[in-house]
Amino acid sequence: MNVTKESESPTEITLNISMDSDDEEPFIGRSYRRLVSRIQIPGFRPGKAPRSIVERHVGRATLVQEALEFMIPETLDQVLKDEDLKAFAEPQLEILEVEPVSFKAVVPLEPIVDLGNFREIRLDKDEVNVTQEEVAEVLEQLRLESAPWEPADRPAKFGDLLNLNVTGTILGEQVIKDEGIDFLPELENPLPIPGFSVHLEGMTEGQEKEFTLNIPEDSPQGDYAGKECDLLVEVLSIKEKNLPELDDEFAKGIRDGYESLEALREDVETRLIADGESAAIRRLEQAGMEELLKTASIQASDLVYQREMDMIREDRERAIRSQRLDMDTYLSHLGQTPEEWQEQIRPQAEERLKSYLVLRKLAEEEGLEVSDEEIDTEIDTVSASSRESEDTIRQIFSTESSRESLRSSLLNRKVMARLVEIFQGEAAVKNAEAGGEPEPPQDAEEITTPEPDLDQQGADPNAS
Repeated sequence: MNVTKESESPTEITLNISMDSDDEEPFIGRSYRRLVSRIQIPGFRPGKAPRSIVERHVGRATLVQEALEFMIPETLDQVLKDEDLKAFAEPQLEILEVEPVSFKAVVPLEPIVDLGNFREIRLDKDEVNVTQEEVAEVLEQLRLESAPWEPADRPAKFGDLLNLNVTGTILGEQVIKDEGIDFLPELENPLPIPGFSVHLEGMTEGQEKEFTLNIPEDSPQGDYAGKECDLLVEVLSIKEKNLPELDDEFAKGIRDGYESLEALREDVETRLIADGESAAIRRLEQAGMEELLKTASIQASDLVYQREMDMIREDRERAIRSQRLDMDTYLSHLGQTPEEWQEQIRPQAEERLKSYLVLRKLAEEEGLEVSDEEIDTEIDTVSASSRESEDTIRQIFSTESSRESLRSSLLNRKVMARLVEIFQGEAAVKNAEAGGEPEPPQDAEEITTPEPDLDQQGADPNAS
């Protein structure tokens, strides 16, 4: 076998690999064994014809073509091992010749990631304050949720529960035919047609009403966009909620019950504070990621970015298939060509990949990892809080791939928690307490950005 390096960089290498007959022979033998059972040769039972007969019958080129499927990837794996190289992502392959086999492999290598002076960054977490007005809003929502619907002997108003018969026609074609449907009229409710709820206000039980509404130009039902819809509505019943008094008796009926209204208020406030703290941490994590990406420098093969875009496309195609559509139909709805859509997702792919690489590098530098015991503990936690049975949950996490996915998620949590510690200066305090040199503080303006989607890739503690 002859291996030459066509080009080489710190993040990518291109190899030209030429095989001779001795290199090909084991693969041709496997190709024969796969092929002989699928073909019929006069005078021989299926699977029993000698290789020489099969080769004369189908031709050596057919055996070689059959073998290429495993010949090229296995040969490349051996070459990479011999050359002490490790592909970071799927190589790009090109067959140059078939007799004898020669091919080109563009191999993306481990990206080079430098996190820069990220330890000097300082960010502050938002201060969480819960007002009595916010507590009162939650209590009011609990009143609404706990109150039963009761018949209302009055005209309809927003917030009531109406039972309706509705028909709608457009240019003489009946497009709506609903009988006995429940509907909550709200001023801002755009369904089924914007303005529908407004016409229900003031109607009484048993009343019928006719009115006309325009279908919006941007309606997803393009055939009807911009057209008039003639509606006939009959109100069958009107119900309202009679809200309970906000007192100790009310508190006893909420969730598992509270001793008093004051106890309920305190629990609501505690929950709001906890939710606020979680939101503040997420904002700090995202701000931290923004700052980390600013300080980090990344060198990676273009193939690595292309593979990330391939993953996004495959995810989108699976989602589209679940809606019984195909990619061509989806793109036609968007009014985009495949090339235009590919360019549109490129920034998303680059951000995903860079986030993954810097978190992976941080996990390596901080020596963070997830043990099998931590995975088992997390499975126990999920099982205890899930509506599914314990056996079902354990079955879900019984495969190696599912456990590794969970390991990646847990490691991601650890890395983000460590990032928050570093940017708040807590890492410096811990280091000083342990006898090390404290990190120098540095003021940094707090950044508030949309919350990140940090679980799309899991950091790998074994990065090299």
